[in-house]
Amino acid sequence: MSSTILITGAGSGFGALTARALADAGHTVYAAMRNTTTRNAERVTEARAYATGHNVDLRTVELDVLSQESADAAIATVLSEAGRLDVVIHNAGHMVTGPTEAFTPDEMIAVYDTNVLGTQRVNRAALPHLRSQRKGLVLWVGSTSTRGGTPPYLAPYFAAKAAMDALAVSYAAELARFNIETSIVVPGAFTSGTNHFATGGHPGDQSVVPAYEEHYAGLMNQVSQRLADLAPADADVSQVADAIVDVVAAEHGERPFRVHVDPSNDGSETVSVLADHIRAQFLTRIGLEDLLHPTA
Repeated sequence: MSSTILITGAGSGFGALTARALADAGHTVYAAMRNTTTRNAERVTEARAYATGHNVDLRTVELDVLSQESADAAIATVLSEAGRLDVVIHNAGHMVTGPTEAFTPDEMIAVYDTNVLGTQRVNRAALPHLRSQRKGLVLWVGSTSTRGGTPPYLAPYFAAKAAMDALAVSYAAELARFNIETSIVVPGAFTSGTNHFATGGHPGDQSVVPAYEEHYAGLMNQVSQRLADLAPADADVSQVADAIVDVVAAEHGERPFRVHVDPSNDGSETVSVLADHIRAQFLTRIGLEDLLHPTA
């Protein structure tokens, strides 16, 4: 069945690949991104060309997850043009690298603003519609860093993704009685095929960095290389898009709560299986087992 889907952060990386894959699968897809008339104008043109060349319904919409006004306007545009919204995919994110101490509190807040509060703004814009129609899917693109092996120098990003995962888990129970389903797709470390590392930010307090370089010289390059060495030769970021397509295609009420796409196998899936089992067991113990699945 065809759905109308909005995916944030769809200008490049996982987002762009997923938007195209979902459109190829027959859905109406809104690839949301900011600066559609300026910095990302070329990506809008590329999306339009893809839609024409592949005869699919791939559209773009202006959405800056840092602005509630922008999120509200984007959802209003989707509803005005398509008449409905079935799936919201939280994909927008920003990575930073460097010694944790060197990041100012404001810089860490900025990472949370994109990765955590951005999802809240989009939810506040979209959920009233999904609740009123009493059906929908909210899909969160997480990170294995939430529960898997975590190399150093990525702490603000890892902390923000862990916060987003916790938010997703709580939302799942709170939306179930509105017949809104939750799935969390959890990519591992893909060191190529995305712009995460290339466009990642760095700490502003450079006065701290030399002390760390003395003991951790070249660490970020070492981490990147060792993560790349862990990945099998056939690891490809398109696997994340494929997993999301499969989740969307599954029957409502039967979708998996969590799907890992982790070629490097950093241990996140092992921990998550236990954590999600404990969640289900606890909700059952307190008589709230109905919150584990959407109910019409």
